[in-house]
Amino acid sequence: MYAAIEAGGTKFVCAVSDDKFNIQARTHIPTTTPSETLGAVFAFFDQYTIEAMGVGSFGPIDANPASPQYGYITTTPKLAWANYDFLGALKAHYAQVPIAFTTDVNVAAYGEFKKGAGQGKQNVAYYTVGTGIGMGYIHHGQIYMGSQNPEAGHILVRRHEADTFAGACPYHGDCLEGMAAGPAIQQRWGKKGKDIAPNDAAWAIEAYYLAQACMTTTLFLSPDVIIFGGGVSKQSQLFPLIRSQFTKLLADYVSVPAADDYIVPVGLGDDAGITGALLLAAEQL
Repeated sequence: MYAAIEAGGTKFVCAVSDDKFNIQARTHIPTTTPSETLGAVFAFFDQYTIEAMGVGSFGPIDANPASPQYGYITTTPKLAWANYDFLGALKAHYAQVPIAFTTDVNVAAYGEFKKGAGQGKQNVAYYTVGTGIGMGYIHHGQIYMGSQNPEAGHILVRRHEADTFAGACPYHGDCLEGMAAGPAIQQRWGKKGKDIAPNDAAWAIEAYYLAQACMTTTLFLSPDVIIFGGGVSKQSQLFPLIRSQFTKLLADYVSVPAADDYIVPVGLGDDAGITGALLLAAEQL
């Protein structure tokens, strides 16, 4: 069986599948301390004969195999997990099991590339917009990785003319994440996105920032498609607004596919990450 872990800052999603990627069992485990959370993770997986495992982790993480801290969760604000050897703990328990390790957004990007809205494409940008904003990039069929994982959630953005919100990012204030992630929406408007009416002017401001992310991604990476997942992107009314703003900002400077085909919602819904992790597990064999 293949094993998958989508390790989030709030919960771990763990699943096992057969060799056709049919999920046989799944569980959600609260993210508390490493010993408590991983104890429950091991108890779940120990029920099965695991051939390989794929892991997508919250971070920041060190996902560079050449680094001495490869597999560590590094400067996370979740202090119990800061500078924690996550991959090492998994390998210690499953010494004979090959393990793929990358970011949570990378496994979601890979799932979408293989089984979701990125099928048939070679260069796929995937943004998750929720508690934070992260991006994974599939470059000619492979997960892109530099010396560190790209942190596109912290690119700088131009402020909307009607927006006086200072920004919610503790590092940069009014970066993309600071202006457009879930906490920014809640702090700016006094309520969560799910409680804001679809026709509220708040969404035009949100779309403006996400359209800038699409423009920057287009100019730097030239993807075949840009996919949005995460909680905020479940707001379907956002997509026409993002596409319209993106088209205006880009001003026909470079050629891209039709906006309706280029900027799209996630195809696998909440299963993008776990699907990608299972696919990476299979590739370890």
